[in-house]
Amino acid sequence: MSLDDVVVSSQHMIDRAIRRFRRGLPPARTQRRVLIVQIDGLSRAVLEQAFANGSMPFVNRLLQRGGYRLQPMSVGLPTSTPAFQMAAFYGVQPDIPGFHYYSRARKADIHFPRSGHAAWVETSLAAGRRGILEGGSAYGCCFTGGAENNFFTFTSLTKPSGRGVLSALSPFVLVAWVTAKNVVLSIVELAKAMPDFIAQDSRQGWRWLRIKMQMSIWVRNFFTLSVSRDLYEGVPAIYVNYLGYDEMAHAYGPTSLRAMHALNDVDDAIKQLWRVMRRVPEQRYDAYILSDHGQAACTPYGDLTNGQRLERWIFDRFLHPAGTGLPEAPRTGLRAGIRVRRRETKGMLQQFMNYLGEDYFRHPDPEAHEHGGVRAIAAGPNAFVYALDASAPLDADAVEARFPGLPANLSRSPGIGFVLARSANKDGVRCFWRGKCCELVPSQFGPFLRAGRMLPLLSRAS
Repeated sequence: MSLDDVVVSSQHMIDRAIRRFRRGLPPARTQRRVLIVQIDGLSRAVLEQAFANGSMPFVNRLLQRGGYRLQPMSVGLPTSTPAFQMAAFYGVQPDIPGFHYYSRARKADIHFPRSGHAAWVETSLAAGRRGILEGGSAYGCCFTGGAENNFFTFTSLTKPSGRGVLSALSPFVLVAWVTAKNVVLSIVELAKAMPDFIAQDSRQGWRWLRIKMQMSIWVRNFFTLSVSRDLYEGVPAIYVNYLGYDEMAHAYGPTSLRAMHALNDVDDAIKQLWRVMRRVPEQRYDAYILSDHGQAACTPYGDLTNGQRLERWIFDRFLHPAGTGLPEAPRTGLRAGIRVRRRETKGMLQQFMNYLGEDYFRHPDPEAHEHGGVRAIAAGPNAFVYALDASAPLDADAVEARFPGLPANLSRSPGIGFVLARSANKDGVRCFWRGKCCELVPSQFGPFLRAGRMLPLLSRAS
């Protein structure tokens, strides 16, 4: 038995004593319970590579022993965590085009790390539905899914939920152990990285070390021990999202050595959770491992435009070439309100996602540019263009009437894979690819005929 197991077992005994006096009886042990582990940003191809090179030995053994099976899972578009988790938690087709977008209903941007934005989206789209995590726990997610206890979720990032002061204080053994363990591991990583700092570019080395210490040490260990405690407690539904691989893959590439090391760390965490589940068979947990989207190696867009950002380049190249270099107008109204709220969310909790670089804290909308009633937003692999004076989204014909040739010209540009616009056909989508236009309908896939790759879902074999 490892020291982690001893700590979690001791915490379990303390929790039982506290519950006996203040929190009532333990949960009934007759119903089946569920544990869902999400590995953020992991594609099927990278998972298979991790099996081949030994980066995920424990998960590979689960498959080899025959107790679990690997099956494909399609998540559709867009390939982003918020859209996936909203659909999984509430069974809806979410209107979430990206991690950052403009909401006509709110008449302002939605940017998930911002205080209150994820909560507004969850309340609006869930529409009173019951989430799959009701009465359970969520860790590292965009939404709560109805979880009674959630931590590092965007919906309540600055106000973590809990079961009262007593519940917040009760896991003191676990918190103390995680803190002590992480301090020691951080010191070890700093000592190991010091020669690289001396020999190489310290900025790149520090970026990697910061991500590793935050995500693969502090956050991962806290999540793992917290979920272990929940398993002992018999929490009915647990969803934990491990973010370390996604962070490393965004920074260094999905198959980089550092990304594979992050997968190995996640594999160790999963191994620890499976050991705990074996010790409490009476809790009857069904376990799933899944991913929300994949990633592909690519050239950063700024490398193709001498450092110019996509959302600004669209204006300078196509929409308002005469206005190149003009500063943005001062923001007013609701967007000024977003700037004020930004001051409430500068804490360290906000910095755990790769989307939050230094520009996030210096500029109210680092991924957006607006000029002449048109707003462009770049969000991960996607970008959006909005006509702010329109009461409803424009279809492809309306876009062509306002901005002749814009979709086709954009699709010819270096760094642009394809351009999508709403079609007059309610069952179709207009797609522009390398200057060509085609209609995407269920019977025609256009340039995407061979592009589909399913994401992995690992579940217990029945």
